[in-house]
Amino acid sequence: MAAVRLIKKYPNRRLYDTQTSSYITLADVKQLVLDQEEFKVVDAKSSDDLTRQILMQIILEEEQEGQPMFTPPVLSQIIRSYGNAMQGMMGSYLEKNVQAFVDIQNKLQEQSKAFYDSNKVGPEMWTQFVNMQGPMLQSMMSSYIEQSKDLFMQMQENMSKQARSMFTGFQFPAEKK
Repeated sequence: MAAVRLIKKYPNRRLYDTQTSSYITLADVKQLVLDQEEFKVVDAKSSDDLTRQILMQIILEEEQEGQPMFTPPVLSQIIRSYGNAMQGMMGSYLEKNVQAFVDIQNKLQEQSKAFYDSNKVGPEMWTQFVNMQGPMLQSMMSSYIEQSKDLFMQMQENMSKQARSMFTGFQFPAEKK
C-alpha cells in the first residue's frame, strides 16, 4: 500500500509536492484527485492539515467555470445545516449519497463498456445511446433521493415519538402536519 503523498503549503501560497520535489498548482492537485491518488496538504510551518481547504478551493474554482453543480438553494441549505443538531448527520448523509451516485455511475460505465465491446457499436451510435440514458439516470436518481428522503422523515418521526415517550412530563410544541 502506497504512502499518502505529502504536499506542503508555504506562506507564499505555493504548494510543494514532496514526492516529486517540485512546486505544483491547484490544477495538479485536482489531477491527483482525478487519478484517485491519496494525498495530504499540510501547512509547511505549523503542520496543520489543510487538505479540506485546498479541496474546497478546487471546488470553488470548478463552480466558477462551466455549469455549477451547487445551486444557490443547495448551498443555502448546507449553510443552514451548520450549527444545527443534525450537522454531523448531514455530512455523512451527503457522503453516502455521493458515493451511491459514484457507484451507480461506475456500474453503468462497466455495463456500457461491455455492451460497446461486445456489439462493436460505432462512436456516433454510441454517443446517441449514452445521450438517451441521461433522462433514465436522472429519473433513477430522483427516485433514490425521494426514497432516501422518505426514510429520513420516518427516522425523524420515530425519534420524535421516542423523545415524547421518554420525556412525558415536558411540554412539546404542537406537531406540524
